[in-house]
Amino acid sequence: MISKELYKKAFKNLCTAKSMTELYEENFKVVSKYVHATSRGHEIIQIAVGMQLKPCDYVFPYYRDDSILLSIGMEPKDLMLQLLAKKDDPFSGGRTYYSHPSLNDEDKPKIPHQSSATGMQAIPATGTAMGMWYKETEGLPVGEDKPVVVCSLGDACVTEGEIAEAFQMAVLKSLPILYVVQDNGWDISANEAETRAQNAAEYARGFNGLEAISIDGTDFDESYNTVQNCIDTIRKERRPMLIHAKVPLLNHHTSGVRMEFYRDDLEEARSRDPFPKMKNHLAKNGFTEDELEAIEALARVKVKEDYQEALQAEDPQPEDLFTHDFAPTTITEEQGTRSPEGAEKVVMVDCALFAIEELMKKHKDCLLYGQDVGGRLGGVFREAATLAQKFGDNRVFNTPIQEAFIVGSTVGMSAVGLKPIVEVQFADYIWPGLNQLFTEVSRSCYLSNGKWPVSMVLRVPIGAYGSGGPYHSSSVESVITNIRGLKIAYPSNGADLKGLMKAAYYDPNPVVIFEHKGLYWSKVPGTKGATSVEPSEDYVLPFGKAWVLQEIWKQEEEETISIITYGMGVHWAMNASAELGMQDKIEIVDLRTLAPLDEETIMKSVKKNGKCLVVTEEPSNNTFARALSGKIQEECFKYLDAPVMTIGSENMPAIPLNSTLEQTMIPSTEKVKNKIEELLNY
Repeated sequence: MISKELYKKAFKNLCTAKSMTELYEENFKVVSKYVHATSRGHEIIQIAVGMQLKPCDYVFPYYRDDSILLSIGMEPKDLMLQLLAKKDDPFSGGRTYYSHPSLNDEDKPKIPHQSSATGMQAIPATGTAMGMWYKETEGLPVGEDKPVVVCSLGDACVTEGEIAEAFQMAVLKSLPILYVVQDNGWDISANEAETRAQNAAEYARGFNGLEAISIDGTDFDESYNTVQNCIDTIRKERRPMLIHAKVPLLNHHTSGVRMEFYRDDLEEARSRDPFPKMKNHLAKNGFTEDELEAIEALARVKVKEDYQEALQAEDPQPEDLFTHDFAPTTITEEQGTRSPEGAEKVVMVDCALFAIEELMKKHKDCLLYGQDVGGRLGGVFREAATLAQKFGDNRVFNTPIQEAFIVGSTVGMSAVGLKPIVEVQFADYIWPGLNQLFTEVSRSCYLSNGKWPVSMVLRVPIGAYGSGGPYHSSSVESVITNIRGLKIAYPSNGADLKGLMKAAYYDPNPVVIFEHKGLYWSKVPGTKGATSVEPSEDYVLPFGKAWVLQEIWKQEEEETISIITYGMGVHWAMNASAELGMQDKIEIVDLRTLAPLDEETIMKSVKKNGKCLVVTEEPSNNTFARALSGKIQEECFKYLDAPVMTIGSENMPAIPLNSTLEQTMIPSTEKVKNKIEELLNY
């Protein structure tokens, strides 16, 4: 039985949301400076959801969900500060669109950052539920009220492939998540008949274990009771459910796409307006006309007052642009013992394995997942060998072939206090995960104004080795270094890999570690230098600290050069230097991390030596290495005795399978020697 007090609260939220929409339309020229969408027509299902969430719960609203936000306790002014992109916007500090919330208040449900790339929020939301599943199965504290996750979606986005990945994992792991799909029959100008073969409930029933319920999302009693039953069930039974709520869209798709441009169903949609329906329902349940009019009037006054206050609020200042790109890390100096006495030399892949094993022994919130990393195989490179046997199948587990989920779920895992280490099996397979890496992972800290940094480590085996062919050999660092908000390592040896892995784990930001397959076991001729004495357990290597691996003194009368490189390039450079017998004329700088980049060490070396060669395995055109060459040229121009040169792979579309063609494609010690001689003779 729904109480009169609860009806009153719901109606107040409805009146507030409706008044906000009307005020925005009345002041369209002011508020449409920045794009916004409102919940008009969707209010009832949203209110039914928001009113039933607890502070322990997590909710992922989408860009039309201002009624959810009002119902969890946000004030109209809070939303208007974001509408107008003000400095005190509580979600993002004026950085992102209206109704794109991120909230970490103690007294409200938690809202990790999410983008408006429709449907993409399903993976971070499901990752949050997976984090709860992990904590419960491992006996980690989750609180007295078992939390639930609510993921709000529009029906059009359920056609996205990433939705299928989320649903699949939700049923596979039996995760405590409620998907609420608001179906207004439209994408933007494309309607459901054009774009969907079935509605969301019909689609969800294809996922065995995902109970789906269709309701009238304009009926408060039906909506509230259905949401209550679902949330109660999820709290007790810890399994996923889906509510498909049919609603009308009574306002524009967004302020920039007006409904009059394309809608042919406006009269029919207005006939299903939830506002008069709710008002009539309350009149039959003990409310007088005067009571209802008073609630409406107070809501209108409140909205107008909050709007005036929001208009007068301070705008961000130029310096506000430069905050919260990263959360501060405690790892700023090299610590521990890099080469302990009596320790054995180990191959690079084992340094990574031992680092993760030490972390998992020490930290119960550390877990590892990806394709084939589980107990049967331990990774295709055996980089996770024995970890599942030592730590159990809940901490080290296989995922389906779902790069988007592997990457994007870390947003949710991190949000509930876990530290996931995840793998993409080959760099060539990273592409399906780029949506999540770029839009969700890398921007979370910045667009949440520092509230939700994503603490994760993504391991990516990379590079050409042993005729891997076009789908197992690519170098992709230029794409990833163009994603701001990530830290990126590319070590050349095992000791660096272990130290950087430890630093990555303790860093509160997302980290990508490129691990060259050809260096894992030092089987490639000339790569014995990748093997290392295993550093001590407490060894950490901070990001942004390049290593002058082969240092020379300044020589006024001699031609000297700096080689700036990373990964496999370090070994080509070292071997070329040795074969030329020019170790005293060639300084070699191993970048170790590509972001942040140790520009101070790079420029100091180049200015000292007067000539510079940048060595990469990527095709050299339009790459990270070519951009670095340009930056060196710009900053060191007056110190240079020759143009900054770059050597990389041939600029062909893919690395061929045939070994002769592969070797023709990629650099080598011999090719680097030739380039060194060209530069020295310039």
